[in-house]
Amino acid sequence: MSCKSNRNGERRMSVKSRRIGLNGDTAVAYAAKQANVDVISAYPITPQTIMVEKLAEYVNNGELDAVFIPVESEHTALSAAVGASLAGARVFTATASQGLALMYEILWIAAGLRTTVVMALGNRAFSPNINIHCSHDDLYAVRDTGWIELIAENVQEAYDLTLQAFKISEDKKVLFPSTISLDGFILTHSLEALYVIDDAYVENFLPPKDPVYPIDPNNPITYGPLDLQDYYIEHKKLQDYHFENSYPRILEIFQEYSEFTGRTYKPIKTYGLDDAEVAIMILGSSAGTARFVAKKLREKGQKVGVISLTLYRPFPVDKIKEATKGLKALAIMDRSLSFGSPGAQLYMDVASALVNEREKPLLFNVIYGLGGRDLTPDQVEYVFKKAQEYAKEGEVKELKLWVGVRE
Repeated sequence: MSCKSNRNGERRMSVKSRRIGLNGDTAVAYAAKQANVDVISAYPITPQTIMVEKLAEYVNNGELDAVFIPVESEHTALSAAVGASLAGARVFTATASQGLALMYEILWIAAGLRTTVVMALGNRAFSPNINIHCSHDDLYAVRDTGWIELIAENVQEAYDLTLQAFKISEDKKVLFPSTISLDGFILTHSLEALYVIDDAYVENFLPPKDPVYPIDPNNPITYGPLDLQDYYIEHKKLQDYHFENSYPRILEIFQEYSEFTGRTYKPIKTYGLDDAEVAIMILGSSAGTARFVAKKLREKGQKVGVISLTLYRPFPVDKIKEATKGLKALAIMDRSLSFGSPGAQLYMDVASALVNEREKPLLFNVIYGLGGRDLTPDQVEYVFKKAQEYAKEGEVKELKLWVGVRE
């Protein structure tokens, strides 16, 4: 392992890696294998199934020394993962959509007990009607439960973020479970070229888990006791304090991995914001489409930009405030709905982050891509055009804008 300088003069660690082709599900499974997980408990559900099938194959053929628990439901999958994590194991699970809904009770328990479970989400729309393709319904369903949430834009990021998730969750300044979201079929089943790190270098970045307060019959401790009105609120305030204070350590681990691999990871990505007057904020694989359109418009002299998030929880409020300074209008694009709300989930997060800022852009919400419908460059260009109109007029005419919907 050696250090090199990039074009900006930054020192970056040179690691041995190889370029291969994997789909998103297999890339996540490969990263979990390299993390040398001890326990996998999972129930298959499209579009996540390939992840756990591949991990079962690794265990069966001796490539991974782990216990694979084939459970009868997603509720049990996460319950078993919680128990294994509290016993000191490095644990992985995966799900999507209705599977996440079935384990929803245990999401809160996994976070409240400060487990270090890592879970991948193949983002899929909730029923009804039955749809196996991408919406961010499951991604957003996790947001209030106390899990670290990481979002991949491509297969390389799905692999990289899985490795980082174990490092983040198990860090003694964090100790919260993590999810890695990747868009169903768009990423889970798409073959891309990526760089995978050699096993020995992964071990250098991610040493064996050092459990904190593991379950031990010889040293009994209590997990999840009755907690009524005399103490419950104090415990939730303490959990909130530690969750918020995990943020600086997450940034440090992003930086460590960036130096380790030469692939930069930060809470948000920005494009064209140095002089942008309007911008789009968006999550997941659609960010690449937004940047493609922004590049074309900037070549025509239009001052547009794009913001995307790699870290969704804890929400990077400081980075959002910094990125939106100087913008006149910001379109916040959600691949989901919050029924009865003025806007969907990402919109609500951004609006609350900026509400007390003296200078902030006009905000409006764009609903797109539900159930896996493609986001086209023409639709993105239309959103930019609306943002430019609102910026020029000084007011938002339509707070919630739908794109890609047939008349």
